[in-house]
Amino acid sequence: MGAQVAVASLGGTITMTGSGAVTPTLGAEDLVANLDVGEIATLATIPGASLTFATVLEAFDWADEQVTRGAAGVVVVQGTDTLEETAYLFDCLWPHEEPVVVTGAMRHPGLPGADGPANLAAAVAVAGAANSRGRGALLVLNDEVHAARWVRKTHSSLLNAFTSFPGPLGMVVEGTPRYFHPAHRLPALPRPADVPPVPLIEATVDDDGSVLDWLNVGGVVVAAAGVGHVSQGMAEAISRARFPVVVATRTGAGTTFRDTYGFTGSESDLIARGVVMAGWLCPRKARVLLRLALGAMQPIEDVFAARGGVF
Repeated sequence: MGAQVAVASLGGTITMTGSGAVTPTLGAEDLVANLDVGEIATLATIPGASLTFATVLEAFDWADEQVTRGAAGVVVVQGTDTLEETAYLFDCLWPHEEPVVVTGAMRHPGLPGADGPANLAAAVAVAGAANSRGRGALLVLNDEVHAARWVRKTHSSLLNAFTSFPGPLGMVVEGTPRYFHPAHRLPALPRPADVPPVPLIEATVDDDGSVLDWLNVGGVVVAAAGVGHVSQGMAEAISRARFPVVVATRTGAGTTFRDTYGFTGSESDLIARGVVMAGWLCPRKARVLLRLALGAMQPIEDVFAARGGVF
């Protein structure tokens, strides 16, 4: 028998049961009962919204160990609320050719048409496939294979809640992943021993930015309007900030600009004030990347220049 796929569970909807409102109860052993897999582990049994960086880094260490010991790939199961962030964290740090695949479910096991078993089976197939090698971290739901860098949860409850711009990397067809694009990935960042707090703040109409004056944090990501625009008050607060500030677009698609607009609070004005632009990264992934960069003491501008562009 060849190398097998290792599976770990962190909880989430895929593990939830109950006679009324459901809660996480199932472990990894329950989820993989009908699948041919290798090592399994229940690392947590919590909803996705309650995950911490410490828990996710524990899952990363477990996955890293499994591949080092010979696993063909790894699947990590968790709640979909924060799945896109966890996938991107793995992608930034993952050093192996073997893939790490994250998955979950939009419908809990007690609902008609529960999607957890199909999603997990597809994720195991993707993790163990030779053509998945060299692709870093992948997110698999609804028979679609998404790159961690691009995938977003764009609906609160539908089975096709996860989408990517410019589209999924591939699909699982008859139990086999079929990719539309060749493998491509960036070198892994160092695994930080710890990560500093980084809040995500959305810039809004009539926002004076004073919240930045109250913060004692490692850095901040501002989800800005349009191509990276904030109010004059927010721009002035950014100048007063005692920590790095990264600006991403809050729109859900597209990139931040660098030198098209010149008014106070525009992208060029913010860059002149020392802001780092997130490029194509959404605000949530920009926050993940900033925490990892700060924790690993990497140059923030260089890290975002390498990972915020199109490739």
